[in-house]
Amino acid sequence: MSKSKIYRLLTALLLGSAIFLSGAILFGQKDKNNKKDKAEKETLPDAPAVLWREPTDITTRDLFLGPGGDARPDLGHLTFLRVDTGGHTKKWRVRDAAGNEWVVKFGNEAQPETAASRLVWAAGYFTDIDYFVPEAKIEGKGTVKDVRFEARPKNLKRYDQEWDWDNNPFKGTDQLQGLKVLMVMLNNWDLKNSNHRILYAKDENELRYVVSDLGVAFGKTGNLITHNRNRPDEFVKQGFIKNATGEHIAFDFHATHDQMLDNVTVAQGKWIGNILSQLSDKQISDAFRAANYSPEEIEMLTRTVRERINELVNLPG
Repeated sequence: MSKSKIYRLLTALLLGSAIFLSGAILFGQKDKNNKKDKAEKETLPDAPAVLWREPTDITTRDLFLGPGGDARPDLGHLTFLRVDTGGHTKKWRVRDAAGNEWVVKFGNEAQPETAASRLVWAAGYFTDIDYFVPEAKIEGKGTVKDVRFEARPKNLKRYDQEWDWDNNPFKGTDQLQGLKVLMVMLNNWDLKNSNHRILYAKDENELRYVVSDLGVAFGKTGNLITHNRNRPDEFVKQGFIKNATGEHIAFDFHATHDQMLDNVTVAQGKWIGNILSQLSDKQISDAFRAANYSPEEIEMLTRTVRERINELVNLPG
């Protein structure tokens, strides 16, 4: 190879390296700036933090419709907007015929999340607004079946910020400890912080702390190999409370981050149990009916939830 060709080759390589490095630097700076901008945009407003509100109407709450009432998605015309990333299952963002946005969730988390959100709401906690839809047609995507529609109301700003079970404004309260017990009662073993979100309710000027993903409920707890989700036949076989010695409760529950349960007291278990005991069997059944479980599954799930509520109510003390 001639000296001139070698020179041209070396020049091209150096030029290419310079362009690559400058691009990487610019991209890194852009990414850094984007993260900085996002962090600035995600600053929480100065508003009271709330986790729970006493459900004074618990005996009349409609667990078939849930926290959203009759504001179900208008399936007359659904427009696909984009894919929503993150989580265990596939999700799409869509707009319904009324102009409202929804997150459509596929897979075996659609049913348990629909039912669990209703029971959590019935106890006085803030939660997402979910509806189970057996079949819907989405423009450009075809027909989808057995999916969960989760609302994105205009009056609620959803912040991409997590909150921690043991580091939050409600630490040590009956309300927080009761929510922990409720997660165990539903066998919601996915307790990681990334499933938590903070919503700003503009009309009420309050920050609502929410467990946003309840899709692994009503199965068996355990390790990465043995746990499952949406298995009513497994849910009804698993125990709930192993024992209550002294002030604290030992649960028959195994999950990542389950150490958060070590400080739950008997009094706190009875507190949430007494709230849930006000629900009728029909209300509990309606939560599962809304998720389109079979009559046989509704019966066994309702019976097991009632039994677990009774275990809490009958704790010593």
